Amino acid sequence: MNHPYHLINGRVATDPSVFRARPGQPIWLRIINAGADTAFRVGLTGHPMTLTHTDGFPIVPVRTDTVLLGLGERYDAIVTAGDGVFGLVAEPEGKRGRALAVLSTSPSADPAAARHAPALSGSVATADRLAAADSVTLPARRPDVELTARLTGTMMRYDWTINGERYPDITPLRVTRGQSVRLRFVNDSSMWHPMHLHGHTFGLVRPDGVPGARKDTVNVLPRSSVDVIWSPTIPAPECFTATTAITWRWG
Repeated sequence: MNHPYHLINGRVATDPSVFRARPGQPIWLRIINAGADTAFRVGLTGHPMTLTHTDGFPIVPVRTDTVLLGLGERYDAIVTAGDGVFGLVAEPEGKRGRALAVLSTSPSADPAAARHAPALSGSVATADRLAAADSVTLPARRPDVELTARLTGTMMRYDWTINGERYPDITPLRVTRGQSVRLRFVNDSSMWHPMHLHGHTFGLVRPDGVPGARKDTVNVLPRSSVDVIWSPTIPAPECFTATTAITWRWG
């Protein structure tokens, strides 16, 4: 779905928020994708950034020019402010337009100059390439159970199912408290799907064997799959939802 405007902190690109700092000052960016159906590529023009956290969990720091945020994802990044006026740009994936804020470190510079910031370029960081910091890496265990959540539906009516079933008429996927669970999300649709475990976090499974990022939300791209490892530890009658929902039964 295309939208007439994309916003940063509630403001359109023609009337952006202006952040002020001093040249050489380190800046902590907390980037949140609060959009309902749009992924964004985000960067501060002329500045590399160092990613430090995703969804609140520390990662092995990654230096990049831009970061790709799916729906509901959050990233923390550190940048060192240059001298001048710069655009903090969020470009929607596969859509027209952009969102914009301004970083100004020069009292004499006109913040309006950043409205014409160039398109983002350079390296792009994505969640599947990140590694969890040792302090938040989940214990390595052989999975006790392996499950699949197949995501299907139509974009025309936003009619989504998991394993062919619509909430609340679903067949529970059964796990037991304390088990190590490997869950595969398979996206058979042409839309991004944000998947979230209520009350739990999980570790992404990377093909190279390095423990992936610790997260609470992962976006499954169209016609692709993502594996996560988690352990159910908090009894609850309903603790898994996503675009549709699955109910986990305990016991």
